[in-house]
Amino acid sequence: MDWQNKFAPLSLSTTDALPELALTHLTSWGAINMVGDDKKSYLSGQVTCDVVALDAGASTLGAHCDAKGKVWSVFRLFHHNDGYAMFQAKPVIPVELTELKKYAIFSKVEITESNEVALGLIGAKAKAFVDQLSDSQEDVRPITGGTAVKIDAQRWLLLVNEDSAMQLIDNVEAQLIEESLWTRLDIEAGLPTLTAAQQNEHIPQALNLQGLGGISFTKGCYTGQETVARAKYRGMNKRAMCIVSGPSEQTPAVDTDLERAVGDNWRGAGKLLASYQFSDSHAIGLVVLPNNLDTDTQFRLKDAPDSVWEMAPLPYSLDDE
Repeated sequence: MDWQNKFAPLSLSTTDALPELALTHLTSWGAINMVGDDKKSYLSGQVTCDVVALDAGASTLGAHCDAKGKVWSVFRLFHHNDGYAMFQAKPVIPVELTELKKYAIFSKVEITESNEVALGLIGAKAKAFVDQLSDSQEDVRPITGGTAVKIDAQRWLLLVNEDSAMQLIDNVEAQLIEESLWTRLDIEAGLPTLTAAQQNEHIPQALNLQGLGGISFTKGCYTGQETVARAKYRGMNKRAMCIVSGPSEQTPAVDTDLERAVGDNWRGAGKLLASYQFSDSHAIGLVVLPNNLDTDTQFRLKDAPDSVWEMAPLPYSLDDE
């Protein structure tokens, strides 16, 4: 698999422009595939998003919860081959797969971890490249060997078999880069992810899914729905996922403890869900925090107490109307 060694690190400062076209191998990401006659009804009864209304040309964020509304997995759902793909952080898949399959024996559905390759296209020319792969103009498009999914104006996910991945890598006129830039763009977009250590810790609203269209409050019943609805209608959610940034000499590790200033003292605030290091000694990350903090609250990494961090604004509203 020599093609896996073609992706080189790309070091960018906070002021550097993005490449016009870059391709990355998303090694930290994977997917769960679901096929079978009952795939739509079964999945609809498990997740927060509206599976029934999902058009073949669109994707949606969503979450799978336990009975108490705590999230096992947050994912991007889209039609893929003859079923669905749930694209998500790879470390959470083993537990999520077990939980998702718990009641599958009663339905005509097959649920498996995908062995496909996840590639990310980045840059102003990303759409033009995808246009060469398909005649469709939808945000989700069948392509040779798999599916192309629009993430935002400058990013597309390609979930394809290995043969198609190798052909794409050989033929694309783009920088081949490792995946940290994709992580940075996810952070700046405020797109939620989950670590294995933080599975079963947060309700969907604490990961901002209500502001990203990842929760339907009008669909039928699903696991954890009572808690999710109560958080909305009774105002019981007290947490939100925030973007934080500050000086750092090295990439902060995922699940690193973040502390917040309380008067002259420091108190535990949360653990990083994702992080990215710029080349000019600056870093950004995602963390779930109390949602009533002042915007000028100061933070620090517990293992780097001399570096003061701050919150950055989200690029969307947390209203769920």
